[in-house]
Amino acid sequence: MSAQDIHRLWEMAAERVRQRAPASFDVWFAGVQFDGSRDNKLILRARDEFVRDFVREHYEPAVLEELSTLLGTPAPAVSWVIDAALERPVSAAPAPAPKPVIPRALQVVPADRAPESRPVLREILPPSGINPKNSFENFVVGPSNQLAFAAAMAAAGGGGRRYNPLFLCGSTGLGKTHLLHAIAHRVHAERPDARIVYGSADNFTNEYIAHLTVRRMDEFRARYHHCDVLLIDDVQSLAGRTGTQEEFFNTFNVLHALDKQIVVAADKYPQQLGRMEERLVSRFTWGLVADVQTPELETRVAIVRKKAMLENIEMSEELAVLLAQAVQSNVRELEGMLIRLIAKSSLMRRPLDLEFARIELASALHSAPTITTVERIQAAVCTHFHIPTDDLLSHARSRSVSRARHIAMYLCRQRLQCSFPEIGRAFNGRDHTTVMSAVRKVEAQRENDPELRAHIEAIERKLAGVD
Repeated sequence: MSAQDIHRLWEMAAERVRQRAPASFDVWFAGVQFDGSRDNKLILRARDEFVRDFVREHYEPAVLEELSTLLGTPAPAVSWVIDAALERPVSAAPAPAPKPVIPRALQVVPADRAPESRPVLREILPPSGINPKNSFENFVVGPSNQLAFAAAMAAAGGGGRRYNPLFLCGSTGLGKTHLLHAIAHRVHAERPDARIVYGSADNFTNEYIAHLTVRRMDEFRARYHHCDVLLIDDVQSLAGRTGTQEEFFNTFNVLHALDKQIVVAADKYPQQLGRMEERLVSRFTWGLVADVQTPELETRVAIVRKKAMLENIEMSEELAVLLAQAVQSNVRELEGMLIRLIAKSSLMRRPLDLEFARIELASALHSAPTITTVERIQAAVCTHFHIPTDDLLSHARSRSVSRARHIAMYLCRQRLQCSFPEIGRAFNGRDHTTVMSAVRKVEAQRENDPELRAHIEAIERKLAGVD
C-alpha cells in the first residue's frame, strides 16, 4: 500500500473519531501531526509529552480501531516523536475572527493611560486568590471532565481551538474552580505581563456596589475592561441582580469585542440559570458550554492517589479504592476526607492502613462500619436471592441467577459509579458490553416491573444498614 493510501486512510479514521466529540478532538489534535509510516509503524509527532500521553491514552485506541476497520487487517503500531514545530497539525486551530467595532455606548479606558488614572487595576503577579496546587498538571482527567479540561487548556493558550466565552458547569466540588485556577497559572507562566482578573460573581457584585456608592465607576470599569483574561466563578450568583447583570453584560461585550478570553463557571447550564437576563444567557452560549460530571470510580481513585502524592503520602491501591468508593459524588469532599485521614493518622501516630481508614470513614460518614464495595453488593444480592456467590460469578444462565447477576451489576454501576469494564472484571472477567446490556436492561425494566423494583429496594436497604 502506498504512502498516499495510508495517509488517506489515516485521515478517514481520524475524522470518524473526531465526529464523536469534535470540540475535544480539535483541541488535542492541534498538537499532533501525522508523519506517514515507516517500518510498518505509523509516525505521529506531538507538540510535547503532555499532548502525546493524553492522545495516546484517550484517542489512539479509537483511531487504530477505525483504521483497522478500513484496512480489513490489524492496524500498524504507532511510534511517537516529540517536536514543538508542527507544520501540518491534524486539527489546525482557525484564525481569530476579525475584531468587531466596539459600540460607542461602551466606554473603554485606553490601555495606554497613565497608571494613576486607574488605581484599582492590579497586576496579578502571581494571580491573587489562586491556589498554587490547582494547576493543569495536578488535575486528574477522566471521561467525566475530559472536554472541560481540554477546553480550559485551549483557553489558557495550550493549543487547539479557543472558545470564547468558555462556560464551565457542573455540581459543587467537581473541579470547576480548579480549572479556573489552572487557566490563571498557565496564562501567568506563559504571559507574565497578562492582566488576569479572577473572582466570584459575589466579588464582582460587591465591587460594583462599592464603586457605585462612591461614584467611582471609572475605576471599576478600568479594572474589568482592561484585563486580558476574566475568570468568574459561581456566576449563578448574579441571578436577580439587575444592576450587576447590566454591568457584567457591558463588561462581557467589551472584552469579547477585544477578543479577550472570558471563562465563567456555574452550577447549572446557562439555560437553567433562573432570574438571569436572556441576553446574558445568550452570550454565555456563544462559545462552548462544557460540563463537569460526577467522576467514575477509576477517576476518583486516580484523584486520591494524586492528592496523596502531593501530600508525600504513600498509599496502597486498596486504600485508594476504599476511599473512592466511600465518597462518590464530590471531589472536594473526597480530597477533604483524605486530608482528614492523613491528619488523624499523624496525630494519633497510627499507620494509614485499611483498618484505620474503615473505622474513620464509618465514623465520619455516619454510615455502617462496612463501606459499600463491589464485594458487599455481590454478597447482599446473593443473600437476598439465596444463591451462592460462586453461582453469581459463574457463567450459569438460569433465569434466577441471571436476574440476580444483572441486579448486582446494576447496583455496582448506580451506587459505586463503576465503569463497565471494571464491573466486568469483578464478575469473573465478563466483557464490558455484556455488563452494559445487563445494566440497561435493569434500568429499562425497573420503572415498569414492581417485583424487580421491590428486589432492588430491599437490597439497597440491606446495603444501607436499615434491614
